[in-house]
Amino acid sequence: MPAAYLPSRSLIRLTGKDAQDFLQGLITTDIDSLPEGEARPGALLTPQGKILFDFLIWRDGEGFFIETETAQREALMRRLTMYKLRAAVEIAAGPQDGVSVFWGEDAGKGAVTDAAFAKAGIALTRAPGKLDDGPEAAYHVLRTEAGIPMSGHDYALQDAFPHDVLLDQTNGLSFRKGCFVGQEVVSRMQHRGTARRRVAIVSGEAALPASGTEITAGGKPVGTLGSVFGNKGLAIVRIDRVGDALARGVPLFAGDVAVSLTLPAWSGLSFPVEAEEAET
Repeated sequence: MPAAYLPSRSLIRLTGKDAQDFLQGLITTDIDSLPEGEARPGALLTPQGKILFDFLIWRDGEGFFIETETAQREALMRRLTMYKLRAAVEIAAGPQDGVSVFWGEDAGKGAVTDAAFAKAGIALTRAPGKLDDGPEAAYHVLRTEAGIPMSGHDYALQDAFPHDVLLDQTNGLSFRKGCFVGQEVVSRMQHRGTARRRVAIVSGEAALPASGTEITAGGKPVGTLGSVFGNKGLAIVRIDRVGDALARGVPLFAGDVAVSLTLPAWSGLSFPVEAEEAET
C-alpha cells in the first residue's frame, strides 16, 4: 500500500460546545454537513476574500482536527483565538507530530478520507502521527499529477482566491451555509462568473524549470509554475489568456521549455473559447 509520512504537516484540535458554530461562521468549509470520517479542504480568508490560511478539517469525536503546514500552525492558532472572543471553544496544538497518508487502501482505524483526492478519483486517507516512513515527495508527486494544489508549493498565502486553487470544486468552499469571513467577495465571483485564474496541470517537452518560472504565450505571461517534478508540474494560470492562445495556435512556454496545459479532468472546467470560435 503506497504511503508517505508528512513531517511538514501539523494538527490543531478544537473542542468545546461552540466549536462547530464557531467554525461554521468563520471558515469556507460547510462544517454542518461534514460527515464523520471525511477530511475536507478549507480556508480562513481575509475580508477581501483571499486565502489567509489553508488546511484540511475533519471531525474527531466531539471536536475537530485542522491539519495545516507546520510553519503556519502557530499563526493560525493565534488568528482563531483572536476570532474566538467569548465562544466556548478550546484551541490547542494536536498531540501528534506530522501526518501519515495512504492511497489505494484504507489506513484503518483513525484514518479519514481526503475529499479533494476523492474528487480526483484517488482513494487517499490521512491519519495523525507517524504510521509509515514513506517519503513525503511521493505524496507531492501524487497530488501534482492529480491537480491538487497546496500553499507554499503552488501559491502564496494572501495572494490567491479560493476559486484560483479549486476550493469551489473540492467541497472546500460553500455558497449555501451563510456568512463567513470574505464570503461576500467570493460569492460575488461565483455568481458573476469572474474567476479567471485556475490550477492547470503542466506537461513539458523536457524537464520543467524551477517553481516560480513564468508560463508565457507569445512572450506574454499567462501564469506561474508551482510544484515541479521532472517534466510534470502545476501552475495557476489565467484561463482566458490560455484559451485565447490555444484558439490562435500560439505555443506555450515555461522559460524556454515548450509546455502543454490541461485543467484537471475532475474539475469539469475548460479553457474558455471566444463566442466566434465556438460557432465555427
